[in-house]
Amino acid sequence: MEQRDGIRPRATGSHPSGAGAVAYDRSWARDVRSACRCAGALFGLLLGVDRTAGSLTWWRAALWLLLALLLLLVLFPVRVSAGPGWLASRRLLRTRRVRTDLLTAVRPLDGVTQRLVLRDALGNRVEIDPEVLVRNPQLWYRLDEGARASEAAGTLLCGAAALHRLARRVDRETALGVFRVSGLE
Repeated sequence: MEQRDGIRPRATGSHPSGAGAVAYDRSWARDVRSACRCAGALFGLLLGVDRTAGSLTWWRAALWLLLALLLLLVLFPVRVSAGPGWLASRRLLRTRRVRTDLLTAVRPLDGVTQRLVLRDALGNRVEIDPEVLVRNPQLWYRLDEGARASEAAGTLLCGAAALHRLARRVDRETALGVFRVSGLE
């Protein structure tokens, strides 16, 4: 129902226990600032060395700026968010979203950095860092909620054990955080 002026009334109050809320990575902004600082430090260092050597020109400064921007692109963190039944991973130019209530596979990838690859029945794929889930229990709660629904529905064919290991790790880290805050550590 629309009121005059085309303004819809806003719902007041919150969903019970955050049931409809979207969870975001709480450390994303800090990681962005850190990436910008690293790129700025490289740019300043390169300009300083070039100026000290007496070979600084406008085109060399532009080259150093381009190099610093490339470093920023490499270091720029992925923004992870989750809501009821979905998890999204947003990079600079692309957002990938997976339905957590329709998960078919969860695979941990080991390498230089550990990754968790989530696939759903619709063919969508998201790759995230498990540390993001450990640092943000709200994100983990949203993923776990959907994964349990997938497991109960029988669509989660591969990776339930990996999710259970991650669940134990998140629970352990959350409990340690509570103990640390309460002084019982």
